Amino acid sequence: MSADEKPTPEMLVAELRDLLDLEAVESASTSRESDHFLGRSQYKPDGRVFGGQVLAQCIVAAARTMPEARLIHSLHGYFLRAGDVAEPIEFGVERLRDGRSFSARRVHAYQKDAPILSLIASFQDEQEGLEHSETMPQGLPDPEDCPEIRDVLAGHDSPHVTEWINKRPFEIRPVEHPLYYNTPDDPELSHQHVWFRTCAPFGDDPVLNAAALAYASDYNLLEPSLRRQGLNWTTPGLRVASLDHAMWWHRRVRVDEWMLYVQESPAARGGRGLGYGRIFSRDGELLATVAQEGMVRIKR
Repeated sequence: MSADEKPTPEMLVAELRDLLDLEAVESASTSRESDHFLGRSQYKPDGRVFGGQVLAQCIVAAARTMPEARLIHSLHGYFLRAGDVAEPIEFGVERLRDGRSFSARRVHAYQKDAPILSLIASFQDEQEGLEHSETMPQGLPDPEDCPEIRDVLAGHDSPHVTEWINKRPFEIRPVEHPLYYNTPDDPELSHQHVWFRTCAPFGDDPVLNAAALAYASDYNLLEPSLRRQGLNWTTPGLRVASLDHAMWWHRRVRVDEWMLYVQESPAARGGRGLGYGRIFSRDGELLATVAQEGMVRIKR
């Protein structure tokens, strides 16, 4: 899809699925024996690869080395360098362990022979066991009663809006007022709630759904840190970049059904902000938990 093409929701979701369709390749980029895959990047106006995209592609690469019934349940990764959307990404998967019910994989994403992301992911056969979980916040408006972020920002012609937000494959409906061009109504508030789902049907493949959820989990998880400090995304001198990402899947997901992303910032210090998120299905089941620390600085 070209930068000038106005996409339909179906085109946006088809592009996401295409991004997750990695090509198996042979490579000599690393000295250790591993499986290798090649992927491309989604266009972004700043030329930097979206972190959620690389996370999702790493999940797909690792899953390609896994028995079909063994699904991801956690990952822990570090963003090492900014990726270039004009360059292909090579994914090297090391098979660390295959046990009776768990498997572990290390995945490195490379551009120009240098790692841009390194993570370890764990997979498990689906099993019965003890269950409990946090409950979804009550009293929030339904997604149909919240404005879509594209409508909220209609009329803004910055490349960030027209070439990124308008072309994301997810429908995003924030409960609180978003921080793109406005300071928060309550600077003491360090949490926010966002309804989201893919903007067209996605299909029922559990691997792709888990990967797509990781993709979307990187949307604005550091924003509560800005909200707590009375900042917005256009604050002069603001510099924000993801440093790491951890995620736990608690059950299978369907990303084309409404989910609530509860986001908060427990702490910020030393030029770093911590984001913590819980993702619930519309009927209140806890689907996933996410944590991310990022660089948050004001350059004077």
